[in-house]
Amino acid sequence: MATFVMFQDFAEQLGKGTHQLHAAGHTLKVYLSNAAPSASADAVKADLAEISAADGYTAGGADIQNDFTESGGTGTLTGVDVEWTAGAEIGPFQYAVVYNDTAGSDNLVCYWADDAPVTLAVGEKYKVDFGAAILTIGPAA
Repeated sequence: MATFVMFQDFAEQLGKGTHQLHAAGHTLKVYLSNAAPSASADAVKADLAEISAADGYTAGGADIQNDFTESGGTGTLTGVDVEWTAGAEIGPFQYAVVYNDTAGSDNLVCYWADDAPVTLAVGEKYKVDFGAAILTIGPAA
């Protein structure tokens, strides 16, 4: 995984209560795309084409089992890493995109951009590693 980018509309929708990021709240999913995202213009999943489903990749992406916690005034969104194994060729794709699958309009949250398009051959794996946090929300510096 490379560069993290948050969709600008996510900040607005978060403030308006569209997203419930805790475990008992909404389901966040990650999907793969080869269309270049626009952080300022894209707002919902339909704005950003998903790659075709293939053996090993299901349309709609995968549930990241998100949770949101707070400590010392800083909120942290976490997710479980997702890995796809190609049973048939998957791709090309360059972007791993997180969206809210529960909000009714599939609002986009964020994405990561790989340096170049990726195509998985049969048996190859691709992992979306969220690390310790997908994003944090805290007081302005």
